Amino acid sequence: MDEQTALALKDFTTRYCNEWHDKHASWPMSEELYGVPSPCIISTTRDAVYWQPQPFEGEQNVNAVERAFDIVIQPALHAFYTTQFAGDMRAQLASETLTLLQTWSADDFRRVQENLIGHLVTQKRLKLSPTLFIATLDNELEVISLCNLSGEVIKETLGTRNRSVLAPSLADFLTQLKPLL
Repeated sequence: MDEQTALALKDFTTRYCNEWHDKHASWPMSEELYGVPSPCIISTTRDAVYWQPQPFEGEQNVNAVERAFDIVIQPALHAFYTTQFAGDMRAQLASETLTLLQTWSADDFRRVQENLIGHLVTQKRLKLSPTLFIATLDNELEVISLCNLSGEVIKETLGTRNRSVLAPSLADFLTQLKPLL
């Protein structure tokens, strides 16, 4: 596993949770994840859950994605999706507002791998180099991804060659993020 990425993700998550606690005097809360089972849930209200990050359980890799395409995935992506279970977290990078995707449970992890495979199928069909998404943007046609060839974090417009580099590595990207509540 890519330790730098795992440490950077844990550090960002800690900063996010600390800022949430400072502002709301509680662990992070999510209405979107209400009713979805997870080891992260520490309490539930009528329409929301409060969550706390938990250690990832299971094989710490996205080998299902590798097997589906007979490719080697960047070690940073393995670390990103298998360091912890947590809720998605809003963040700011320069002028970009994004939602950092996380796996919420073992079931969610399987779904994420299926979505990554679907993303790669589309890219292959369009003859685009492989990327693997890690965050969403308000514009649904754009995502933040890890370039599987270079290891750079990029902003890309789905289904096009329109890509711009945001950081030289996933660890650098995570370190630059500012929590956004």
